[in-house]
Amino acid sequence: MDFASDTTGPAHPSVIEALAATNTGSASSYGADDVTARVRGLLAETFETNDFDFWICASGTASNALALSVMCSPIGAIACHEEAHIERDERGAPEFFSGGAKLRLLPGQGAQIDESALRDALANNDPSFVHETPLETLSLTNLTECGTAYSVDTITHYAALAKAEGLNTHLDGARLANALAHMGASPAEMTWKAGIDVLTLGLTKTGAIGCEIIILFGRMRSQFEALKARAKRSGHMPPKMRFLAAQAEAMLTDGLWLELAANANGSAKVLANTLCARAGVSLAYPTDGNEVFAMLTPDVEAKVKQAGVKCYPWPGGSYRFVCSWATPQSDLDALRDLLAEA
Repeated sequence: MDFASDTTGPAHPSVIEALAATNTGSASSYGADDVTARVRGLLAETFETNDFDFWICASGTASNALALSVMCSPIGAIACHEEAHIERDERGAPEFFSGGAKLRLLPGQGAQIDESALRDALANNDPSFVHETPLETLSLTNLTECGTAYSVDTITHYAALAKAEGLNTHLDGARLANALAHMGASPAEMTWKAGIDVLTLGLTKTGAIGCEIIILFGRMRSQFEALKARAKRSGHMPPKMRFLAAQAEAMLTDGLWLELAANANGSAKVLANTLCARAGVSLAYPTDGNEVFAMLTPDVEAKVKQAGVKCYPWPGGSYRFVCSWATPQSDLDALRDLLAEA
């Protein structure tokens, strides 16, 4: 029973088939190939706009750090939740790639920034005060690190607050598909239509091998050459870009990424219900996507550990269980049977 992470799951067969189909003959390097060109068309269709530029990376940390490096100067600050991935899990990559930008950490339940905290941070932001690092960018995450989903209305509202104070807006979309599936929103509605300037679109957790796409919308396209320069300098300009692009093409075609995310979300709902059917077990956060954060009783915790169930202890005392597109029904059934034992 493996609920450790959606990154432990296999790649979807369509991705493997796309890679095999791409692995013939020669093709231009560094993104000048036909596959990457087709991905642009799929992104335009998916996000309902042609007003963007994009770059494909192999990891979420690289895509977040590169994106933020063209959104915030070395003497500026990025506002994010205190539990955001860019704060907790990227080993200082955003600060390093930006040349020294500071992360300004904001509180909020379920890893969603509290509106009053955001308003206070913006109200006290004074770029003319030389002794303080001014905010230049707001970074949101959807799904959040606690598996909760920002609504389109909240993203739109927060983006408007930030932009009113001259900030850029970034969305870490490592699990964007799961948030979209939960909210029933379109990719455009949750990104550029909501006021997001730059998206890091994650496909790895959804079913690719390693494929994350930085998308610069609208006015941020002016930073595309700078983004490419930073990608090259940091070693994230793959010569054979077509093999990253092939993964994106497979995932975006016919909305496969959204279908797989919906399947993972459905499995997580079953898992959450299974856990909560046990007396004393409760959810630390709502299950808005494919992650379940459960407060386990001592007996359930012991059963889970003794059975070798793979899950992750989370700060605050809960355990994180994650479903992927490939979580087998047999694992869900086995967990149900385990917890049903006296």
